[in-house]
Amino acid sequence: MYSYKSLNIRTQLSVLLLVLSTNIVLAQDINLPDMGSPADAVLSKTDEAQIGRSIMQQIRASGTIIDDPQINEYINEIGYRVAAHANESERKFTFFVIDDSSINAFALPGGYIGVHTGLIEATRSEDELAGVLAHEVAHVTQRHLARAIDASQKQSILSTAIMLGAVIAGAAGAGSDAIQGAIAVAQGTQAQQQINFTRDNEYEADRIGIRALASAGFDPSGMASFFEVMSGTNTIGSMRVPEFLKTHPVTSSRIAEARNRARFFDAANTEDTRNYGISKARLIVSGQKSSENAVKFYTQKEYGYLSDEEKYGLALAYQMNGQLKEAQQIFAALLNANKEVIAYHIGLAEILFLLDDKEEAKDIYAKAINLFPRNISLVIYYANTLLNLNEAKLAHEILLDLLNNVPPTPEQVRLIAKSAIESNNPAEANYYMAEYRFMIGDLVGGVTFLERALNIPDLHEIQRIRFEARIDFVREFMTEEQLQQSRRNRS
Repeated sequence: MYSYKSLNIRTQLSVLLLVLSTNIVLAQDINLPDMGSPADAVLSKTDEAQIGRSIMQQIRASGTIIDDPQINEYINEIGYRVAAHANESERKFTFFVIDDSSINAFALPGGYIGVHTGLIEATRSEDELAGVLAHEVAHVTQRHLARAIDASQKQSILSTAIMLGAVIAGAAGAGSDAIQGAIAVAQGTQAQQQINFTRDNEYEADRIGIRALASAGFDPSGMASFFEVMSGTNTIGSMRVPEFLKTHPVTSSRIAEARNRARFFDAANTEDTRNYGISKARLIVSGQKSSENAVKFYTQKEYGYLSDEEKYGLALAYQMNGQLKEAQQIFAALLNANKEVIAYHIGLAEILFLLDDKEEAKDIYAKAINLFPRNISLVIYYANTLLNLNEAKLAHEILLDLLNNVPPTPEQVRLIAKSAIESNNPAEANYYMAEYRFMIGDLVGGVTFLERALNIPDLHEIQRIRFEARIDFVREFMTEEQLQQSRRNRS
């Protein structure tokens, strides 16, 4: 007959053996590599891309992504500039902005880089913003997610082995205190290894990011400069630690190392671009609790002491507050002084349209398109204006030209679908709505739109072949459940 003590030990042994066997099965299921195997063995780049698309689908569905063409174009411009020097040219990146006042940025699998509006506003210079993006890009290029999964599996097996050894020792005569102590040691070992792994990743991302930052022409000390900003907000009396510090722990030694590493590169005498200030102004105005607060934000100083970017922000605040004439005067003055800034053309055209001077607004857009052909934000604003003027055919033409030359965002594809339906082209409208659904991860919805397109009377044979080929291609990537759902939608 077993004593309570021996029964308890044997019960723990059975549980731990079950845990160990579960870990082994899990390791087999994900093809756990041997020690020293590359990250691809545990999570391929294709797997990463699929995970990233799935997460992005959920983020887009949450409605938290900023849908501002000018801000999106700017953050991607800075992001691509840094990513081009990250030593992995084949990697595709997508940069986006989350409407969240907390100070944070993050990297998702597959090259998706998210930045919170609060972080952009917290930066003091474009170099600091580029430094954050460079750090996140490095997390992606160095495969930190795949390596973290690999390390996590190994740590789990190691910890289980330690505990199993302790239980076996207990069964051989050691007391229960030894077992509890071993469990604590195993848990502590796993926690410390996770801390070490996270710390090593952060330092590696700093090192790679600073090199990319310098190569892209930014001040290499921009990363350390932003770390100092974050470190300063983490005071003893602060009620809330910025999210960035929770996910990217910053210490004085890390700041010092980033500063020292930046000294290996030539110091860059950089100036913030106009679009940096304009993007911050757009976020500041849209983030105010009321239009009156937006106006007050920019009228605390006399107008003559405002920078051009601050004047632009004031014009946006006036527009939000319904003071259209005041906004028109500022936009017109800014544009007359500097016709190279696309945001000034858009701002004045928008105000003129709201003032019912629609032909003048259209003329400003047309002239700007000639100066800046295929500029994403300019084309989108112009197309929306044309749709409001019932000139859908021209809107469809300029959007199609942009789509054929510049990789589109989901919202751009949805806009071209709208222009197609309003220009009486339902087949193409359904096709582009299908592509929009595919881009946000809804394969079933996309196939449904293509099937609707195939049912349109008098469909051209070339269109029919194209739509059917697209359906066949997408179905290769659908799960059995998705295929069944697609069949149900047809019935």
